[in-house]
Amino acid sequence: MTTAEVPESPFPAAEEDVSAARLTADTIQTRSTSYRLSYTDDDFLLRDELRPARLQLELLKPELLQQENGIHSTIVIFGSSRIPDNKTAAERLRKASILAEAKPSNRALARKVKISERILENARYYDEARELGRLITAGSFC
Repeated sequence: MTTAEVPESPFPAAEEDVSAARLTADTIQTRSTSYRLSYTDDDFLLRDELRPARLQLELLKPELLQQENGIHSTIVIFGSSRIPDNKTAAERLRKASILAEAKPSNRALARKVKISERILENARYYDEARELGRLITAGSFC
């Protein structure tokens, strides 16, 4: 929604508040951090006590943007970002194997090979997640 599309309101827009605050005379009082508008004060917004407010904003922002773009519903799938695609997983295993072969007595490198093997086994889930996304996007589940 653009500023021109915003419905009439008895309250000033946030941009108007910020503009008005900038017109204030430069005095010792107005230089104080307590004089800043809270939503323009990064030091204030980044306080630990405001984590819940920041989380709420993180949830609200995409919701508003989606509404503005005519997106009426979404599906969120939570998963791991640690599973790479098959090609990347195979390359990581190859590199880990080369290092382990160069130092066969190094237990840490041998462990890295075992981990890389498991990751390669699970790499199929990367492609399955992409296929699920494609099917959902194509409307195959509607």
